[in-house]
Amino acid sequence: MKSGDAPACLKQPPHTSSVELAGHLFDFLFASQDASTASLLWAVTLLDSHPLVLERVRKEVEGFWSPESDKSITADQLREMRYTEAVAKEVIRYRAPAAMIPHVAGEDFPLTGRYTIPKGAIVFPSVFESSFQGFVDPYRFDPDRFMEDRQEDRVYKKNYLLFGVGAHQCVGQRYAINHLVLFIGMFTSLFDFKRDRSDGCDEIEYLPAIYPRDGCKVVVSLKCPL
Repeated sequence: MKSGDAPACLKQPPHTSSVELAGHLFDFLFASQDASTASLLWAVTLLDSHPLVLERVRKEVEGFWSPESDKSITADQLREMRYTEAVAKEVIRYRAPAAMIPHVAGEDFPLTGRYTIPKGAIVFPSVFESSFQGFVDPYRFDPDRFMEDRQEDRVYKKNYLLFGVGAHQCVGQRYAINHLVLFIGMFTSLFDFKRDRSDGCDEIEYLPAIYPRDGCKVVVSLKCPL
């Protein structure tokens, strides 16, 4: 080692410059904001069009928390809201915010008996289409599929790809679900809401996450004073 050279153990690891780290953080913030916003809008539209689901959510949340309590929902209460969490999981299955997630094949991968994806190829698996494969009555919005007696997120785990799989699963998975459960619980408890429906309002628009075409226009009124 020449005089003045830093020991190898003190050299900066690759891809850890301030510029690169800032870029990665920006990517995370953008990705989480866009996907979360899409899921919140779909939650409102789907609860509006499924009043029995909405009624069950309100009844469950009421058993743990009330706006009049002037207290925040705790993490323990959030974990007990099993049906509300099932609704959140079904929202992101039914309308996967990230419809396609590109990957690079790390090695040759035999996709079928006749075709092998070559190493280095860019692959665009459809998370959206996968969410409608394997599940029972997949085109029906049915939060009960994620309750304890059915557990379709485990039974059809290979098709539930909303947060990726393996070593590269989304690091924000638990945060995203908790965020959606908290929003559903508070929004439905605080507000009455009615969708301002128009022709084609439920059609999907890619921006690049998927959104309802009308941007989810609702008429909102307070259920109780804040």
